[in-house]
Amino acid sequence: MAKVITQETFDDVVKENIVEFSMSAEESREETVKQFEAQGINLANIIKDLNVNAESGVPLLNESVEWLKTKGTDLSGADKEEVCKHLATVAAECKLSVPHRVLAAKLGAYDFIVEALEKGKALDKEVLAKLVAAANSIVNKQPDVFNFKSLEVALRLLKTETDKALVSDLLRWLQKACILHERNRQMILEDGSTMKQFKILVGHDEAEVVKNVCALFRYLILDDDIRVDFSKAHDHARILAAETLTDVTHLLFKFKSDQDLVCDLLLTVATMTVRNEFCQVVEDAGGLKFIMDAMVEFPESIKILRESCKLLKALAGNDSVKSRIIQNGAAPLIESALNRHKDNEAFAQHALVCVATLALREKENSNALFETGIPETIIQTMKIHPTSKIVQRNGAWAIRNMVSRSREQCETFVNHGAEDVLNKALTDHLTIVQDVKSALRDLGCKVHLNEEWKGQSDIQIKNDE
Repeated sequence: MAKVITQETFDDVVKENIVEFSMSAEESREETVKQFEAQGINLANIIKDLNVNAESGVPLLNESVEWLKTKGTDLSGADKEEVCKHLATVAAECKLSVPHRVLAAKLGAYDFIVEALEKGKALDKEVLAKLVAAANSIVNKQPDVFNFKSLEVALRLLKTETDKALVSDLLRWLQKACILHERNRQMILEDGSTMKQFKILVGHDEAEVVKNVCALFRYLILDDDIRVDFSKAHDHARILAAETLTDVTHLLFKFKSDQDLVCDLLLTVATMTVRNEFCQVVEDAGGLKFIMDAMVEFPESIKILRESCKLLKALAGNDSVKSRIIQNGAAPLIESALNRHKDNEAFAQHALVCVATLALREKENSNALFETGIPETIIQTMKIHPTSKIVQRNGAWAIRNMVSRSREQCETFVNHGAEDVLNKALTDHLTIVQDVKSALRDLGCKVHLNEEWKGQSDIQIKNDE
C-alpha cells in the first residue's frame, strides 16, 4: 500500500527548505517533490503548485485566510486595503484549480466570507465586492459548500444592492451553486422570497444584469446531478415560466438592438417553454412575431438564426402555434437561413430538427416547406456534413416527416440524391440506423427492415387442465 502525507506536511517541508536552506519557492517545491517521491510517497492528493510567500515559505492562500480569520467576521473596522488584498489573494488562488478551492474551503475561507457578508450591514463597497468575488471563486465547480445561509445572504444583498457589477456577481454566485447540484437548485426555488426577487430582476434596465438572470434561470432548469435519482428540472421550468415567461419574452423587444442579449433571451424562452400552454403564452407576448422579424433583420447572424430555430422548435410543441408559425411566413425564412449557412454544422443541426418538428404530422406545413425548395437544401446540407451523426439523423427526420403524409414529394427528394445520402449514412453511422431506415421506407426506397422478434413455430403452449 502506497504511503501518503497530508497537505500540511508537504507545505511544512517546502517552508523549511525556503527558511532553512534559502531556496527559492520554485526550487523548494521541486526539491520537496523529489524528497517524498524518493521515499515512495504518493503525492496524488497533494497540491504541489501552491504559491508561497518567498520569505516565510507559508502558502499565500493559508496566509491570507489566517489573516482574515484573525480580524473576525466583522470587517467594518478593519484596514480596507489589507482586507481587499487578502480577499483578492484568496480569489486568485482559487481560480487556479479545483484542489485550490477545496483547500480554501477546508481552511474555512468560505464560511468566513458568508459570515462576514451576513454580519456586514455597512461594509465598504469595495470590501463587499471582494467578498462576493471570493465566494464566487470558491463555489466554482464546488457547489457542495453552498448552503441555506449562503442563499439568505445572496438574496438579501440582491434586494438592497443597485450596482450592476455587484448584482451580476451575486447572480453568478447563485449560478455556480446550481451547476451539478440538484439540492441547491431545489433550495433556491423553494425559498419563498426567491421568485419575487427574480421578477424584480427581470425588469432591470441593465443588459448585464438581465443576461445573468437569464443564465440563472437556465441553470435552475438543468438536469445534470448524477447523485440524485430524479430531478425537478421540468417543475422548475414550469414554476419559472408561470411567473416570468411573459416578462422575459417582452424583453426581446426592449433589448432588440443587443444581439448577444437577444440570443440569451431566445434561448431562455425556449428552455422555459416546456408545456403546451406556454407556447401560446410566448406567441401572445409577441415572441413569434419577434422571431420572424429577427430572422429577416439579421440574416447573417448565425447565433440569432440558431436560437430562433431552437425557439421555433419549442413553440411547435403546440399544434395550433405550429400551424401559425408556417402561416406567418417561417418556411421561406428557414429555407433561406439553412441554404445560406448550411456549411455551419451547429446551425445545420438545429435548422434540420426545426424543419422536422414543423413538418411532423402537418401536411400543410410540409407542403409550405416543400414549395420553398427546401428538399434540395436538406440533401445538400447532409452531403456537406457526412461525418456528423446529428446532421444525418436530423436530416433523416426532416425527410421522413415531410414525405410521410405528402407522398408526391418523394420523387423530388430522390431526384436530389436523398437515397444515396441516406444509404451512406446507414453505412457510416450505425447508431442512427432506425432513423435512416424510416426515411428510406417513407421515400419508397429499397430498405431491409429487420424483424426484431418472431415466435418459434416449434414451441407449443400447453394449457394446464
